[in-house]
Amino acid sequence: MNPLLAVDEAQARLLDGVAPLPSETVPFAAALGRILAADVVAKLTQPPFAASAMDGYAIRWADRAGPWRLTGESAAGRAFDGTVGPGDTVRILTGAPLPAGADTVVVQEDVARDAETVTLTGDGPPREGAHIRRAGLDFAAGQPVARAGDRVTPARIGVSAAAGRAALPVHRRPRVAILATGDELVPPGIAPGPSQIVSSNGVMLAALLGKYAEVIDGGIVADTREALAAAFSAHDVDVLVTIGGASVGDHDLVQPVLREMGATIDFWRIALRPGKPMLAGMLGATRVVGLPGNPVSAFVCATLFVVPLLRALGGDRDPLPRSVPVRLGVDLDANGPRRDYLRARLTEGVVAPASAQDSAMLRVLADSNVLIIREPFADAAKTGTMVECIVLDTISGVA
Repeated sequence: MNPLLAVDEAQARLLDGVAPLPSETVPFAAALGRILAADVVAKLTQPPFAASAMDGYAIRWADRAGPWRLTGESAAGRAFDGTVGPGDTVRILTGAPLPAGADTVVVQEDVARDAETVTLTGDGPPREGAHIRRAGLDFAAGQPVARAGDRVTPARIGVSAAAGRAALPVHRRPRVAILATGDELVPPGIAPGPSQIVSSNGVMLAALLGKYAEVIDGGIVADTREALAAAFSAHDVDVLVTIGGASVGDHDLVQPVLREMGATIDFWRIALRPGKPMLAGMLGATRVVGLPGNPVSAFVCATLFVVPLLRALGGDRDPLPRSVPVRLGVDLDANGPRRDYLRARLTEGVVAPASAQDSAMLRVLADSNVLIIREPFADAAKTGTMVECIVLDTISGVA
C-alpha cells in the first residue's frame, strides 16, 4: 500500500499546473471579492480640477495679510466663473473648484466677514497652496488604479468608479458540482427511514464553496456504478466534488468508476486527521476531488484542498489557508503520525480545543471558529504555548 502523502505535498500536487480561468468583464455588484484579470486604467483624472479641501476663502498668496473684497462664491457643482484679482477673495466650499487667479485658501475659522469685506483674524494659511487639492492629486487619466492579481475590495470598486469605470475585468468564477454518494442518505427536510441519515454534507459544502465558485448541487447519487457514471458525466464543470465512497470498502465505488471512465487519480491517502481517505485526480478537463463521507472530515478537507483549488482557478496567487499564532488555554497531548486539525474555540486571544474530536460530530464543528494545527509527532504542549491556527470561514467570526 502506498504511504500516506503529507498535507503540504498533497496541496502542492493538487495546485500544480492550475492556471486562472479566462477573464470576463462584470459590473461592480458581481466583482466584489474576485481577482482582477487585468490592470484597471483610469479614464479620468481625480480630482479633475484644483479643489478646496476646506470651507473658507480663496485668495492670492501675495495678498495673504488681507483684508479682502468678497466678489463671489465657488461651491461644489457651481464654480465661480470670474477671476480673483489683487485684494479679492471668493467664498469657497469644500470640493469646489479653485477660481482662476487664486492659489491659496484661508479657512473660515481664521477670518471675520462684514458685508463684502473679509478680515484676517487668525494665523492665516501656513503656505502658498494651503488647503488645496491639486488636479490629479489622487490619480491621472492613463494611470492604473488597480493591478491584475489584486482582489476586488469595496475601496477598489470606489476608486475604479472615480476613474470612470462601470465594470471590472476579473477571472471567471469556477463552476463546481457537489455530489453526495450513498444509499443511506436522504435530502434535508425528509425524515430518514431505518438505516438512513440526512445528507448534511452537500448543503454545508455548498455554503462553504459558494463564496469562491458557482455551485451546482448534484444531489444524492446511489451506490451503483451506473448511477455514479451518469452523475459524473452529467455536469460541465471545472471541479467535481464527491462526498463519500472514496475509500476502498466494498461499497466505495467512486475510485473504480472514475478509473473506468478514464480518469487519472493522482493521490487518495493523506497523512491527515480528520480526512485521510481523500482523492484527487482528473476526469478529462475536470478536476476531481473526492472527500470523505464523515462530515467534519469533509469540511476540513474542503477547507484545506477544495477552497484553495477554487481560489487558484479564480486567479488568487496565494490560495492556501493562512495560519496565525494563538496562545493555548489548555495542555495538549503529543500528536501521532498524521497532521491533526483540532476543532477549537478562540476567545479573547486564547484557544482551547473541543473535548470531543470525533469526525462525525457536526455540533462540535459548528461551535468551533478555528482549527489548531498539530504537526506529526508534535511534542505535548503546555498551557500558554503558542500554536498555529486556521481561522474558519464563519459568519460569527472570532472573538
